[in-house]
Amino acid sequence: MKKVLTICMIAFALASCNEKMAPVMVDGLQFDYLDESVDPKQDFYQYANGGWMEKNPLPAEYARFGSFDMLAANVQKQLKELVDTLSLQSHEQGSAEQKIADLYRLKMDSLRLNQEGDAPIQPILKTIKALENKAQVIEMMAQLNQEGIWPFFAMYVSADDMNSSMNILHTYQAGIGMSDRDYYLKEDARSKSLRAKYQQFVAKMFVLAGYPEKTAKTAAKEIMQIETALAKAQFNRVELRDPYKNYHKMSLNDLQQLAPEFDWQSYFKALGMPVNELNVSQDVFMKEMAKVFSNSSMAAIKYYLAWNVISDASSSLSDDFANLSFDFYGKTLSGRQEQSPRWKRAVSTLDNAVGQALGITYVNRYFPAAAKERMVELVANLQVSLGERIDQLAWMSDETKQKAHEKLAAFRVKIGYPDQWKDYSALQIDATKSLYDNLKAVARFNFEEEKAKVGKPVDRDEWLMTPQTVNAYYNPTTNEICFPAGILQPPFFFQEGDDAVNYGAIGVVIGHEMTHGFDDQGSRYDKDGNLSNWWTESDGKQFAERTKVLEEYFNHIEVAPGVMANGAFTLGENIADNGGLQVSYNAFKKTVQGKNNIAVDGVPADQRFFIAYAHVWANNIREQEILRRTAEDPHSLGRWRVNGTLPHVDAFVQAFGIQEGDAMYLPQAERASIW
Repeated sequence: MKKVLTICMIAFALASCNEKMAPVMVDGLQFDYLDESVDPKQDFYQYANGGWMEKNPLPAEYARFGSFDMLAANVQKQLKELVDTLSLQSHEQGSAEQKIADLYRLKMDSLRLNQEGDAPIQPILKTIKALENKAQVIEMMAQLNQEGIWPFFAMYVSADDMNSSMNILHTYQAGIGMSDRDYYLKEDARSKSLRAKYQQFVAKMFVLAGYPEKTAKTAAKEIMQIETALAKAQFNRVELRDPYKNYHKMSLNDLQQLAPEFDWQSYFKALGMPVNELNVSQDVFMKEMAKVFSNSSMAAIKYYLAWNVISDASSSLSDDFANLSFDFYGKTLSGRQEQSPRWKRAVSTLDNAVGQALGITYVNRYFPAAAKERMVELVANLQVSLGERIDQLAWMSDETKQKAHEKLAAFRVKIGYPDQWKDYSALQIDATKSLYDNLKAVARFNFEEEKAKVGKPVDRDEWLMTPQTVNAYYNPTTNEICFPAGILQPPFFFQEGDDAVNYGAIGVVIGHEMTHGFDDQGSRYDKDGNLSNWWTESDGKQFAERTKVLEEYFNHIEVAPGVMANGAFTLGENIADNGGLQVSYNAFKKTVQGKNNIAVDGVPADQRFFIAYAHVWANNIREQEILRRTAEDPHSLGRWRVNGTLPHVDAFVQAFGIQEGDAMYLPQAERASIW
């Protein structure tokens, strides 16, 4: 729930770690990825990626499988090699190696998990059944929160958006089991079907947890009523993107007046967390949530709390629970056909539980110092390029340009891995206990770590991703860009590779994250990370008009029959894609290759730049996943991050000689020109 604006960059496949993949060519482009039967002027995505899509049919365990997923899968294999070695060795009790090895063995021990069945959660379910009044419910909620379970609402600790040097507690809307509020509210056939299947799924999970079938059906009905009431009160995903709409700093007394049906003093006392002030992010939701809490019967609330426990535990119990959960969240929502192998789920568990401890070993093995040095150079080049782009903006005043330059100069850059690693010494992993019990210990460890930050200065050296993550992010309140080691690998990033490919791939990633500092959300934060309007009134209007062009353009893209993209929801990522391309291309043109448009294997440098960008988004995807991502993901679908973004880039149009009448052509007056 961290307040970060992230980009899930789909990267090249990691050929060096997968024997089944074709070898990477010296210059970094694999020409068998192309489908040269397709005219790039008509469908650039298919032209650049058709060969890849044919060679990489969608595996049964994936809802979407692309270059990014292939790289992430290879990173998982790297991690598995490290963990397999550790799990075969003995380690000193309390060491990071012991914690990694024991958690991995616990997750991999299917025989033990299946023998334990639902036993690990029965004590907490018994306690919930015995609750007699709302005061006891509040105490139970506090206990569940400390174990990473968030019924009704959630909280997290992060910088105060108006005072970014200090941490504050933030509330956040939560409490629903399906991943989007609209699944509860829309009246289309798919949404109605999802609601029916979800209620059946909940009932089946209750039966697995030992409830009589009749009771399970009653519980599912009551839970659906509570979750629907919460969904009705939630902000939609476009509203969640407005930082001002989600900032309501108040005292605990103010919160009590806003939501009087919930005893906040007792709740925070049970948490052991003294709170003087906090940010009630979605104030309307919290007000309505308290009413839902007050109006729901004790029986309904006990079912609801039990459901939160059962659902949270499903991946750490027997195969019956894991498989049933996969049937709904994997198959029904996303269209996946098979559960991921146990070892992959085990590696993911470790990554979530002790990610930085795992990261130390990973970085030592797979991330050379030279890679970090090359990235430092690329980032510096991109910062210069963005500064030049700002200077060239005819629509922006000198006053606003100066503020933009100040923010750009203040960027904090994190590359590869943190300078200070997380200390896990207070975390105890006990192999004599169940996997579930140990993961609850991890959750309590994390909760105590977060609780200690409330009211304290922000640690600007903290990383919000593990080093092995194949991703990158921009965080507005710290004004930082972060590029973990996981994404900085060939063939996505070449230490000594073709400039056209490096700038078209990792260069656009860098430019994308930088542009997030100036998208429709990031632009509202100043150089210090505070919500602050540093724009002149005229420039602000110009910026809004220019971003509206991109919003409306994507609103008219049909992603599935009768389903349109959401230009407002994806606006920040679309601005960042547009800006990332412009900034990286500008930097690329300063290289020898770029200046002279040097061809390699007959392909000019400018064309290789854009082909490399398109390769990043190669993927095959299921229809259910298209619908799910359109509803839930602030990024446009891979096909449209290519075919929807590139027509707005003049250099792309020129590189491929695209003219009026071509499908990839967009008149100059209709192209978005922002950064």
